[in-house]
This record gives sequence, structure tokens and C-alpha cells, in this order.
Amino acid sequence: MAVHLHPSAVSTANVPSAPAARADGTAPSTPLRSVRPAPHTSSAQELWAGLHLNGLTPVQRLEELASRAQRFSPRVSLAPPDGLLLEVAGSLHLFGGVAGLRRELTGECGHLQPPPVLAFAPTPLAALTAARAGRALVIEDPAQLVGLLAPLPIAALRWPEETCARLARAGVRTIGAVLRLPRAGFARRFGVAQLATLDALTGRSREVRATHRSALRFRRRHELDCELSDHGRLHAALEPLLAALGAFLTTHQCGVAQLECRLLHRNGAPTSCRLSLAASRADAPQLSALFRERLSLLQLREPVRALELRADQLLPQRSPCRGLWQLGEQGGEAAEESEGLIDRLCARLGEGAVHGLARRAEHRPECAWAVTSPPALAARRATTRRAAAAEHAGPPARPLWLLPAPQPLAAQGGLPRRRGALRLLSEPERIETGWWDGGEIARDYYVAIDRHGVRLWVFREREEPHRWFLHGIFG
Repeated sequence: MAVHLHPSAVSTANVPSAPAARADGTAPSTPLRSVRPAPHTSSAQELWAGLHLNGLTPVQRLEELASRAQRFSPRVSLAPPDGLLLEVAGSLHLFGGVAGLRRELTGECGHLQPPPVLAFAPTPLAALTAARAGRALVIEDPAQLVGLLAPLPIAALRWPEETCARLARAGVRTIGAVLRLPRAGFARRFGVAQLATLDALTGRSREVRATHRSALRFRRRHELDCELSDHGRLHAALEPLLAALGAFLTTHQCGVAQLECRLLHRNGAPTSCRLSLAASRADAPQLSALFRERLSLLQLREPVRALELRADQLLPQRSPCRGLWQLGEQGGEAAEESEGLIDRLCARLGEGAVHGLARRAEHRPECAWAVTSPPALAARRATTRRAAAAEHAGPPARPLWLLPAPQPLAAQGGLPRRRGALRLLSEPERIETGWWDGGEIARDYYVAIDRHGVRLWVFREREEPHRWFLHGIFG
């Protein structure tokens, strides 16, 4: 089956007519001036290194390789699942040209088996395509780009299999043969996306690649002049590391919510001193005060010979939202004070001594909450907003005081009694669930009030003998 492209679909002033393909699928040599890059495009000033890893590569491993490749160029882009791109025009003089840079990049990937293929070209897609085709090309002159890419198979472009099969049935199996087809007819039959790929390949249009950004982390080590076991002197030795951390966080506009100080000994495993914060912080004096509390509780097995401060997860630091009212005035917010109190309690008493409360997606009241670690400020605000929305649109409010176990109530005339008769204020709320885990309940809940005006949360069993129970007290 052949593909017939009408000659009227393309301007003969710009694109030459497509000659017949040979039996082996290649086209005879013809001038390709019409697909050369524009003389003033920025792609002529760039040189891209395309790295193709044979076989599928996990994204995490590809990101690790991209982080190591940033010592060759600040412009490193991922091309998953098996590709990496570096813009190296400004780095060539640092490594002795293309040959020196190739040796360094190959050495950086020496642990990979089989070894990757590395190609250089003025456009990122051209470098990646040559590497995918297994050709270690070095194309520095944009005028030679099309001619050197022409023999490569179209499979290296990673087009859909259907498109490649249709082109193969027409005898078009190489990039050069594709470039000789009329542009308008090709776009009409195979799609504008494939035509855009050809334009990016040859430099007719510029391809914008997202630059890979490595995750920031802080690690600093301090060797002590002598071994120490005094907590006060250890904290004094830690002060320069905390000051360096504060400067690092200020520079990168980041904060930390988790911090670890490793105390290294002559023998044995290091002692870890961890600090978990209720909110992201970047203030070195505050971190120093919290570490003083944590170090004072630390039991040292042997003297310390070195300190190492680590912050592996840095969070964006945003300016705090200030309320209109001052703290303690007209209900002014006390978020920062509460966060500081939580941090001091955790540092002084230990993380296991301070807890938070969280809701669970559970209808049974006694199972609808759980003990958690103290949540961060953003998490608390989000939970509060969700809880307020759910309370506004969902079931009635629950009592603040929920009894550890429901207390049986006396009944008279089918109505509950507690220090006298109770008056039911609400319609029944039926909760019938838990059959799948052995904790099945079937209850009708009511809001009731006793003769002293105390609002209670009571329920009546739906099964015989229909007993009444007190489950909670409203504040």
C-alpha cells in the first residue's frame, strides 16, 4: 500500500519534491536545504549531550544520575524512561572540549551495564535521537545536522507504532526520507504533533526542556579537638553547625521540620539526636534552644569525637499570616505560640510524651478518633477547615466529652432516666455498622437534657431488650 501525496499540498518554492524510495527503504541523496535550522535561532548557539540508557530505568535512579550530571552543566533535563539531556556549550572549555567531556560523562556512568550511548547535537531531540539509535554522533555545526541525522531509523523518534508502520509500508524508513515528504501532506496524514517533532529535531522550532532540580539538603560535620561527654560543651560545639544551617536556610528561603544531629564515637554506632518540629523553622537561635533541651536528656554510651548535622527534607519557607488582632486581644490567633509550646514540650519531655488527635473515617463514635503525633500548622489548619465543612454539611455535632465506655441508664415508660427523667431534644440518628470486623452496633442516638440543664448524648439499642445508654456529655 502506498501513500500518495498531492503535489499541490506544498509550496514548491520551499520544499523539494519527494523522490522515489529505493527498495531498501532509503531515498537517494538530495539537497535538504529546506529543513535546515533558521540562521538566527538560538539552537545554533547550543550543544546538547544526549545520554541513552539501555533498558528501562527507574525514575529515582534517573534522577540520581541527573543530580550527578549537574557538575557538568546546570541545564540537565530528564527524558524518561531511559534518557538524559545536558546543555554543555558553556562547559566545553572546562573539560577540554567535546572529547574531554565525553570521557568524563562516560566515566560518571561507568557503573552502568550495558554502557550508555552518548551523542552531541545542536538540538536536544537530535542528540537524544542519535543516542537512541545507538550512534555516538558529534554534530557541532548546525549546517551538518540534517545530513548526519538522515540515515537514522524513524524508530528512534519514538513515534506511535501505527505511524511508523504506515510510513514503512510507503517505503519511508529513515529520518531523511521523512524530511523529504511534503510538510502539508505529512501533517494531514500523520498529525501535526509528528510534524512539530521534526521541527524540533532539525532546529526549525526551539524545544523547551524542563530543567531538573535536585532536592536540597544540608549536611555538615564538625570534628572535635578532643572527645567530649559533657552535654553543655557538646551544645557549644554544635552552635557553629546550627549557625551554618540558619544561613543556608535563609539563602534558599527554606525551613526544616525534622533535624538530626549524629554524635560519632570512637567505637560503636553513632548516637542520634532527632528534633521534630510542629512547624517549619529557619531561626538558628530557636533551633539551638530546642537542641539544648534534647541533648540534656540524651544518654551517651561513650565520649563523642565528632558531630554531624543533617536536614534531608527542606520545606519552602513562607511569610507567616498575621491576624488583625494582637496575641490575646479580641481572640487574636496564637498559632506561633502554640507551635513553640509544642516544640519545647517535645524537646523537654520527648516526642513520645506529646500527642495530637485526629479524626478517622469511621461511623462508630468510639472508633472515630485516633492518637497521632503533633501535626504541623498547615495540617492542623487543613484538618480544621475540613472538619468545619463536614460539621456544617454532615451529621450533627458530637459531644466534646465521650465516655470511655457507654454507661447503662435506667428507663421508665420507655424513656431514659438519669437523676430524674431525661427530655429528648432531637430526632433519632441511627448508626448501624461494624458488621465486617466483629464490632457490630445498631443504635439510635438522641440529644437529651436532664433536670439540671446538662446536655447529654444517649442512645437506645435497636435489638432486644432496647436498653438505654449514656455515651457523651456536651460542653
